[in-house]
Amino acid sequence: MSLQRFKTVMLVSALAISGCAAHANNSSINPTTSNTFSRGNSDRLSAKLSFVSIPVSYGGGNWNLGAVFRVPYGHSEKIPAVIVVHGSGGVDSRGGHYVQMLNQAGIATLEIDLWAARGVKSPAERPRSVVETLPDAFAALNFLSRQSEINPAKIGIMGFSWGGVVSMLTANKKYQTQFAAPYQSFAAHAPFYPVCWVYNKAPGYDFADLTGSPVLIQAGLADTYDEPSTCGNLVDSLSASDKANVRLIMYENATHAWERREPDGIANDPYSHLGKGGEVPLRYNPTATEESTKAVIDFFNTNLH
Repeated sequence: MSLQRFKTVMLVSALAISGCAAHANNSSINPTTSNTFSRGNSDRLSAKLSFVSIPVSYGGGNWNLGAVFRVPYGHSEKIPAVIVVHGSGGVDSRGGHYVQMLNQAGIATLEIDLWAARGVKSPAERPRSVVETLPDAFAALNFLSRQSEINPAKIGIMGFSWGGVVSMLTANKKYQTQFAAPYQSFAAHAPFYPVCWVYNKAPGYDFADLTGSPVLIQAGLADTYDEPSTCGNLVDSLSASDKANVRLIMYENATHAWERREPDGIANDPYSHLGKGGEVPLRYNPTATEESTKAVIDFFNTNLH
């Protein structure tokens, strides 16, 4: 055999062996054995999912609020529910994470999309004030209150950043009177990093004379919207009757959006740094995510069940 033919045979053999090895590696992803493709690996097995459209009317305007309504399987009585409100960037991994955890705890969820009906494509296009989106939150409350599976007296609300502010403001008697249907109110509020410096300072961001429903505020000590003491100062400034219903948890080394699974990044927001504006780091923190998840599930289990 010539030297050239010997080299060709050896090259073909090497390629064949390489191909066999690649085939062997690919075959390890077996639908019958891999957890990725296992029959039980789907969050939709825990709850019935429906895409819904909720009519909203306010200030002469009418629009339809898009939402995903999930009801856990296996219940025989009316169950509690939680409305989940996204941040300035829109619906993302944070909502999906908490929705799944709430459903596994036997709590129905309604994850709403504030931006679709408004044509908002980026944080720069968001409304001028969070108050403009309060009609959506109370319309969602009205929707849930009318569902046959849901206990209308056991409906909570939680949200992130912009949605966290929504969760804060819906605890005010003033906004409940202005936007809620008669005899409807939220039973519990769980805002995440709700920009604590703004309350009772900027017009329209009142956090006083509360409804009496419990409020759990969770925020990070490395969140550059605020300073480390800002949320504590807010709670301390409340009247004794309001303060009795508010609990604050702060997390070490947690930035804004610490449980966001998308790639880490930096946002530039005019409301950051106590309203001076600037860059806001967004970094995933698995420890804070685990602790905040347990805290919010315990909170809703205690106050909605």
